[in-house]
Amino acid sequence: MVGPCTLVVAYGVTGDIAALKIPALTTPNRRDNLWQETCFELFVALDNGGYAEYNFAPSSCWAAYRFEGYRSAMREVAGVAPIMEVSATEHRLSVTVQLDLTTLVPDLDRRVGLSAVIEQEDGSKSWWALQHPSEKPDFHHRDCFALQLGAARET
Repeated sequence: MVGPCTLVVAYGVTGDIAALKIPALTTPNRRDNLWQETCFELFVALDNGGYAEYNFAPSSCWAAYRFEGYRSAMREVAGVAPIMEVSATEHRLSVTVQLDLTTLVPDLDRRVGLSAVIEQEDGSKSWWALQHPSEKPDFHHRDCFALQLGAARET
């Protein structure tokens, strides 16, 4: 069921998908260190000045963390059960995630950051974000939370 604090995010990469190092599809489960290989990320600003980080891999594995401040007091977010759809063709990799944020936020009227780590078969990596606040990629930097969501409205 989709509620007022449910986000649906669709990530897509186009190009020569065979050149990417994509983890094999597996049973969806929680796993740490997904950011070390091809994965998509969502950062959500929380009301107390902290934030949540979600990692979604094309393998269908995921991770969820909460931080009280910039890269500090990290802990796992409990009760997360993202619904993920993964598909790949010769020219497109797609990962769509449905995520209920009710346990963390009262509404979606907040800033979020969308980002990706893309690993090539040769081991090289690139870091993608809506905005990079400095020369070095830092998805945890508050200025990387470049998308302002609005509050839900009933019709």
